[in-house]
Amino acid sequence: MSKAIAALFAGQGAQTVGMCKDVAEAFPAAGALFARADEILGRPLSKTIFEGPMEALTRTDICQPAIFTASAAAWTAFRELAPNASPTVAAGLSLGEWTALWAAGAVSFDDTVRILDARGRFMQEACDANPSGMVSILKLSAADCEAIAAETGCVVTNYNAALQTVLGGTSDQIAAAASAAAAKGGRAVVLKTAGAYHSPFMAEASRKLVPVLADAHISAPSVPVLSNYTGRPHGSPDEIRAAMAAQICNPVRWTDCTTAMAASTPEAYVEFGPGAVLTGMLKRALPGAALHNANSVESVRSAAAALS
Repeated sequence: MSKAIAALFAGQGAQTVGMCKDVAEAFPAAGALFARADEILGRPLSKTIFEGPMEALTRTDICQPAIFTASAAAWTAFRELAPNASPTVAAGLSLGEWTALWAAGAVSFDDTVRILDARGRFMQEACDANPSGMVSILKLSAADCEAIAAETGCVVTNYNAALQTVLGGTSDQIAAAASAAAAKGGRAVVLKTAGAYHSPFMAEASRKLVPVLADAHISAPSVPVLSNYTGRPHGSPDEIRAAMAAQICNPVRWTDCTTAMAASTPEAYVEFGPGAVLTGMLKRALPGAALHNANSVESVRSAAAALS
């Protein structure tokens, strides 16, 4: 008997050269997604995904549609092997929220590729116009991190876990926040990002995305999809458009999403796409939860076997 699952989708930073290449080769329907993404964009995205170089794959405008396509391929392969697996909820980190909306039938594959192409381009433009960065603070509470942000001029960009909060700011603000965190007994890790995502530094990117979303066909998702912006399930199509524009320049409330996922009582959590960031956070937040990753032929088959 199939099990109820929470479907999770990877965000930016998880990218690796060759991600889901074996899935594309083993599952024709998954492979077709890479070819379709190339066609939509008019450039060989799949070549960059499969062959690199990493410097190109890491570029925000390439990375976002690339991770979506790889994650969509993993989901497609899993659904082929476990067609009766029943998601109780779907969620994704940052761009992964778009993958969750696609998996829940709220937006087409074609429109999602176009949206993420534009989203990545707009965010890169915002990074170039207003240099900024991000620092992850570990071992301190969200309240402590909020205090550090207030002291240093930073802003909170991600509430990832009880003891993991990310701040954004200028290079000087980030350095000051790292020092303040160390003084409080925390550990600061400066992230390798082009800028401070999910902060006011991205306000112009958010504004530019609004007409792109207005042109996209968005419908109600078939299962609840959690919003990074609110930490609650998305509402109507117009509310989805508003929340997804706001998501770019407001904090990711992943701790709230984690609580909402647990409340849906899935029997297992499956992360689709490269890396294992989300299952790593869930392992600490929900000890004892059944966790799976699906990002290769072996792991897709293993997850499907366990959940069919």
